[in-house]
Amino acid sequence: MCGILGLLLGNTKSAAAPELLEAGILLQHRGQDAAGIATSDKFGRSYSHKGDGLIAEVFGTTGDKVSELKGPMGLGHLRYPTAGLRHCSEAQPFARQYPLETYLVHNGNIINTAELQNHLGANAPRVGGSDSELLLCLFIEQLKRENVVQGSPIDMHVISNALAKIYELSEGSFACAMMISGLGLLGFRDSHGIKPLVYGERQNADGSIDYMLSSESIALNKLDFKNIRDVQPGEAVIFPITAVHKPLVKRISPALSYTPDIFEYVYFARPESVMDGISVHRSRQKMGVGIAKAVKSEFGDSLDEIDVVMAVPETSNTCALAAAQYLNKTYSHGLVKNRYIFRTFITPGQSQRRTNVWRKITAVKEEFENRNVLLIDDSIVRGTTSKEIVKIARNAGAKKVFFASCSPPIRYNHIYGINLSKKENLIAFSKTTQEVCQDLGCDRLVYLPLESLIQSCLEARDTSKRVDSFEIGVFTGEYITDLKKSFTVPTVKPVNRTLKAEVLYTVTKLETELRTVVTNVDIGV
Repeated sequence: MCGILGLLLGNTKSAAAPELLEAGILLQHRGQDAAGIATSDKFGRSYSHKGDGLIAEVFGTTGDKVSELKGPMGLGHLRYPTAGLRHCSEAQPFARQYPLETYLVHNGNIINTAELQNHLGANAPRVGGSDSELLLCLFIEQLKRENVVQGSPIDMHVISNALAKIYELSEGSFACAMMISGLGLLGFRDSHGIKPLVYGERQNADGSIDYMLSSESIALNKLDFKNIRDVQPGEAVIFPITAVHKPLVKRISPALSYTPDIFEYVYFARPESVMDGISVHRSRQKMGVGIAKAVKSEFGDSLDEIDVVMAVPETSNTCALAAAQYLNKTYSHGLVKNRYIFRTFITPGQSQRRTNVWRKITAVKEEFENRNVLLIDDSIVRGTTSKEIVKIARNAGAKKVFFASCSPPIRYNHIYGINLSKKENLIAFSKTTQEVCQDLGCDRLVYLPLESLIQSCLEARDTSKRVDSFEIGVFTGEYITDLKKSFTVPTVKPVNRTLKAEVLYTVTKLETELRTVVTNVDIGV
């Protein structure tokens, strides 16, 4: 799970970096490990800055780093690591300078990396272990096969062929944005549409048009982009830097299915977003009604035991409110989130996750004392967060603690973009609901049935109703892609952080040799 951005401004004198920073802040929930922005000006010169941490930490509060990134075209990335190292060398965008200076940002996970590495051989001089960088290497390799020479005119057919090589050889999920200096911006999505990618346009007073790509529509909406559309499975959208050209939509690969990752609606995405015609907010309301029905069925005549319903903030807020309304129960904000502590689910390490739960969640004792409490969360993954929250509720004086999950039991690896390296780490793996309940230390546990989850998302579709199924492998163990292609579970290797940001500042001119200056700049604690 990462956040990706691409921006092409119609006014060539404008700078893309400030708006990429703003959009990155809006997508910060999709990754807090590293951030980066790369830009290109009308002369083909490129500029890049990336490093560990939140995007505001990487680029500073004064805006100095952003002002150094010139040009009307750029990419942005928020990294949540699923493979490779936890180090700024893995921060995106990734770049290759020959035969065309090309930058890439990627959301998703490639599952046949060993096969791709063997295919590329010496042609894949990767900095670390990132699967994302392999996609860029495949693209560059095909450009070389097409005898592309720097500075020569580029036929869009050549670009399509290079993209086709990615689709032909890669297995897994990918939603990508790519910037080719002097040529333009492009976005493309895997043949199953597993990871989201949207784009829109914005009319300027001078008649020029800006175009933007984003993982979620929230970034486009807040920056006043209109006509928002989803990149379709197997499709690429090309935005030429020449202002007179409109976006080119090209079918690169047949759409093998249209199956978005259902976890986007359960947990990942912001509630304001609409992806693949499905409102995240509406889908979570439907999940709340679904879990309420499951609770009613589980409790039967003892439903009166529940005194109050509470959300485990913040993703489940919508679900819990809808459930309380359906059950005709009091809804209370009994758990308060420290908004300066980020998502514990994507924090590396069990002990760190446990510590962060206590920092992140505080109980309002008056809401718990001598009451039977129904806590509703979006999901239960490793169980670390849920166990600690049950303890917090009991320590606040709750008589009984009931727990409900707005997703089914997660028993299998998420191979398309979440760092779940071993299914044995999942609390529901090979366990019954009662056994999980005992592990969590709660009095009762209720899961949303899978069919109810799917129906909740389908009922939140717009009138186009393009999507009729989802990627649900974490619940069933059956995945939408072919796992025969050298599949290995991705791992993330921790390294000691130096609290430094890597600044890769590249200045190029078309038809000249490239000149690269690499510096390290302290960003402080």
